[in-house]
Amino acid sequence: MGSEMINDSKGSISRRNFLKLSGAASIAAATAGSGLLDARPGSAAQETSPVFDSKYGVCDMCFNRCSLIARVRDGVVEKLDPNPKFLKSRGMLCARGNAGVRQLYDPDRLKYPLLRKGARGEGKWQRLTWPEALDYAAEKLTEIAEEYSRCGVVFMAGSDMQSTFIHRFAEVFGSYNTLSHESMCLIAGTRGFLDTFGEVPIPDMLYTKYVVMAGANRFESLVTPDSIDLMTAIKNGCKLVVLDPRYTKTAALSDEWYPIKPGTDMAVMLAFAHVLITEDLYDKEFVAEKCYGIEQLSEYVKPFTPEWAQEQSQIPAADIRRMAREMASHAPQAMIYPGRRSSNYENSTQIRRSYAIVNALLGNWDRPGGLTAARMVGLKSPSFDAPFYENNPDDRIDAGVAKLMFEEEGSFKIARDAIIKGEPYPVKGFFTYKTNPLQTAANRRKTMEMVEKLDFMCTVDITMSDTAWLADLVLPSQCALERSDPCSSQQGSSACACVVMRDAVAPPAFESKSMFWIVKELAGRMALGEYFDFTVEEYREQQLAELPGAMDVLLKDGVYYNPSKLYGVYEGRIFKTKSKKIELYNERYEQMGLDPVPVYRSPRDTDKGEFRLVVGRNAVITQSSSQNNSLLVQFQPDNDLWIHPQSAGELGIRHGDTVTVESKAGRQRIRARVTERTRPDTVYMHTGFGVLSKGLSNVRGKGACIAEVLEDYMDDISGNMAMHETIVKVSKEAA
Repeated sequence: MGSEMINDSKGSISRRNFLKLSGAASIAAATAGSGLLDARPGSAAQETSPVFDSKYGVCDMCFNRCSLIARVRDGVVEKLDPNPKFLKSRGMLCARGNAGVRQLYDPDRLKYPLLRKGARGEGKWQRLTWPEALDYAAEKLTEIAEEYSRCGVVFMAGSDMQSTFIHRFAEVFGSYNTLSHESMCLIAGTRGFLDTFGEVPIPDMLYTKYVVMAGANRFESLVTPDSIDLMTAIKNGCKLVVLDPRYTKTAALSDEWYPIKPGTDMAVMLAFAHVLITEDLYDKEFVAEKCYGIEQLSEYVKPFTPEWAQEQSQIPAADIRRMAREMASHAPQAMIYPGRRSSNYENSTQIRRSYAIVNALLGNWDRPGGLTAARMVGLKSPSFDAPFYENNPDDRIDAGVAKLMFEEEGSFKIARDAIIKGEPYPVKGFFTYKTNPLQTAANRRKTMEMVEKLDFMCTVDITMSDTAWLADLVLPSQCALERSDPCSSQQGSSACACVVMRDAVAPPAFESKSMFWIVKELAGRMALGEYFDFTVEEYREQQLAELPGAMDVLLKDGVYYNPSKLYGVYEGRIFKTKSKKIELYNERYEQMGLDPVPVYRSPRDTDKGEFRLVVGRNAVITQSSSQNNSLLVQFQPDNDLWIHPQSAGELGIRHGDTVTVESKAGRQRIRARVTERTRPDTVYMHTGFGVLSKGLSNVRGKGACIAEVLEDYMDDISGNMAMHETIVKVSKEAA
């Protein structure tokens, strides 16, 4: 690995200074200019209490939902600490979690309901009272329902402990057009492993001895407990092999890094399977007892030698063969890491199936250091009978395109295309909560085209996101530190399955309201109030009905554990698949006209001046939801385009030059970062920049928007948006 041709210290901040900023010493910085100094109990001029109160909470800065302890003095949250009893995060709280206090005291927070008065994106707003805003929303939703049917409104929610109430409202309103952010993130991986094992496994990173990590970046894109446990496993002698076109921080801490050619992961997996089977290295007893289709798989993988995989992936055949043998020697404490993000290619479900098949050959299912099963925590989902509406269409707007789409997640890509076309029926309403498809969905211009087809768009969020910026009605949401939420179950391999619960630790800022309060008020205005005739506390009682004493433990410790078996869970059990075994060969796929074994497709090659654009995450930005945080922005103030020195030289590009990145979807201007941390045929930029909204003061005018350039391909089985299929041209901008 050569030295990098840039100074990485730009915008840096020391850990000590960051902890100061996020701690008690930073309260003045954290609230200055926020308009909250007068809103909170007491004032800056008054004496503060000598001690603070400690209150349990749950972090909301990403999907991990780590339990935390808020240190509160005179009604002001001064610091957030990890809950040492929360095993899933191993008693830790990351930089994003520490910065959650800034989300609470953010000067860019939405303060009151806003009604758009000018053209979309013009930034002209009229302040409304809550009754006015709710009356308007109820009126517009009713108008659309009467003219276009209840399914004329699409509801979309992000990962949040109150998103369940959005789905409940959509169901009682009568629309089965609900979407989640997951169709732009991970459902292809979920589909691939589910269709192999019958459920989505949880990697037991703490006790593993050998990990091949393809594409995942666990030391930057944090997942608890995986990121923490992997570091511990490495200290205990685990070997980590990273296959990634970028030299990430995970690659930097690995034993071996291979800059794999994008789109060739499956070729390497098929070669692994070839070696394991032809050299009799797979777990024969496990496969004979637990797996279906070894005969078909054995015949299928014969041509896929390491030499063949080398031609595809550019990883040496000798290394592929050695890695397969090393995995076998460490099995069952060895794994192909399942990953999380999987929205990469048009065949991502089958790519993830190939990961799952190699794991099955290693016999690591339901064993220490391998892949573990989900454990039942015992949390109930309160049921209800939604009303029936006769004039609704027969199916979802995104139905029938991807053969195995998860209906509870939907496909934003397919739904967006359908809304633009007005087929199979018109959709004229869009209701979003804590999700920002204008920044996170590939091909931003298409998302904007979809928005122009709408009669009404309502966005509920904490700040003026790009999606809120184009909405008709914007409603200010409470942040996680200001509200009470339902209980949430969490899986964590050897960290134990658990339940967490969130109550407010600070009074609501300005006129912000919880999502539960908003939909309850809307339901009351639309003769649907009976379906929300309960409190959050009563809802939680129903959730915990079969866990006596759980509430007392939650109040005492901030987390509840329901002890259960970790390994050997499947002893005496069948797998939830057609064959009732782990499916190396999938007969259901065959019957549906899909490939029963993963079939490799060579990725498209690039010409001179063309590159495959890949996406990724770092440790401080969660999609686009934290990029404007004034503490975290000091770590990542903007983005730039990673380009290899060889490619940059051929194009006459120097570090710091302004370049144009262009695809069929759009173009952006961005600074070049000349670095050997990416392949010569691959470029990369961080997400969350190039914003449209003028309400995001810390990132407005910074960097380029990757969503503007990404083309909207999708995984053909799940409907998952495929983020790594875009080929871009890069050119130096004239002086």
